[in-house]
Amino acid sequence: MSGYLDIIFLLILVVVVFSKLKSLLGTNTEDTKVIMVSKEQLERVYNEMKSNAENHFAKEVDLSNLSALDRELVKIPNFNKNIFVRGAQKAFEMILTSFSKGDAKTLSTLVNKELLKKFESVISDRKEKGIIAETDLISFVQTEVESVNFVNDEKVNIVVKFVSEQVNMLKNADGEVIEGDENYVQTISDVWTFEKSLNPKSNNWLLCSTKKC
Repeated sequence: MSGYLDIIFLLILVVVVFSKLKSLLGTNTEDTKVIMVSKEQLERVYNEMKSNAENHFAKEVDLSNLSALDRELVKIPNFNKNIFVRGAQKAFEMILTSFSKGDAKTLSTLVNKELLKKFESVISDRKEKGIIAETDLISFVQTEVESVNFVNDEKVNIVVKFVSEQVNMLKNADGEVIEGDENYVQTISDVWTFEKSLNPKSNNWLLCSTKKC
């Protein structure tokens, strides 16, 4: 819905600007006044108009045709389910790859602080033992939003189930495979929970928990 709102808002903005230009062009040049508007004033007007447009069209949504889950999802500011799912898949792939490579820096931008500590602990343990992890994500079989939970009106958690095909291996310092098989494709089910602040200005989802099905 946010995509439609942006288009509609831009159309409204064009109409407003056109109306202003028409009123100016239709007046005597001697009566024309130049009004200087600061960047802050423009941003304030823009945010107010966008907020009013979002509130108006939110009221127009027919909730009766939505599932119980989707009725909860539309309460999230600027939320688009399809965009979220695509983003969750991208995050899934990046987190798997970064964790396998021991890339804590990238992980710190994708997971919350509590989960990062757990990942760093495993990465450190593997490094001490000379263990090398290799993960190859082949494809997604299924990606489904399972539930949504609002926490103290401050943040929201979304639980996503990923069913994917992967090749996973662990090797020792000599490069010998000690777990897994490069020729064996596993179908793995993961349930991940992503969290985000309900502040409309924040659009960053962070992974906060993982579990296998």
